[in-house]
Amino acid sequence: MRKSFVKWILVLASVAGMTGCGTISTLGKLEDGAGSEAMRMWDRWVEGNGDIAVATTWERKVAKGVTTDDIEGILRAVAVERNMKDVGTLPLSKELAARTGKPEKFLQVYSFCTPTTARKMVDFSPHMSAFLPCRITVVEKEDGLWLYTLNMDMMVKMGRKLPSPLKEEAKAVRDTIWEMMERASKGEI
Repeated sequence: MRKSFVKWILVLASVAGMTGCGTISTLGKLEDGAGSEAMRMWDRWVEGNGDIAVATTWERKVAKGVTTDDIEGILRAVAVERNMKDVGTLPLSKELAARTGKPEKFLQVYSFCTPTTARKMVDFSPHMSAFLPCRITVVEKEDGLWLYTLNMDMMVKMGRKLPSPLKEEAKAVRDTIWEMMERASKGEI
């Protein structure tokens, strides 16, 4: 009995040691500032009572008087200004209203993409394809309209070091989505 317990402890210590070495090895491959970004996400996860979506997204409250048409126009204008392709809209509230015959609070997903950057990112990490295309969702809540999107800093700041020019292209996509959120939330055409 004692020998098997000691053997079990040695196996666990060995696995823990290997995992630690893997972690240390991985840390050297990450973007500078990855730890700080991970801590910001951790803090948001805690603030969101364990809701992983809170930790991994950006949100903006839309200013009073800014309409859904204003938001749509601004998102599309920024996309054109920053050479990002508008690849579709999913009008969920209209679809739900059509199914039920009852009015729904506004819920619409806008999708954007920079195809050449998307291809390079997927070549770098096929798992990144799950994040394509970039999306901004407009959600009507009791207190008004809100915008939500994926926290693009995870892609640019937290992962493996991106090679140049992919790093600069990914940052440009991140900056475009940030600008879309900022301008649309304020109604800045």
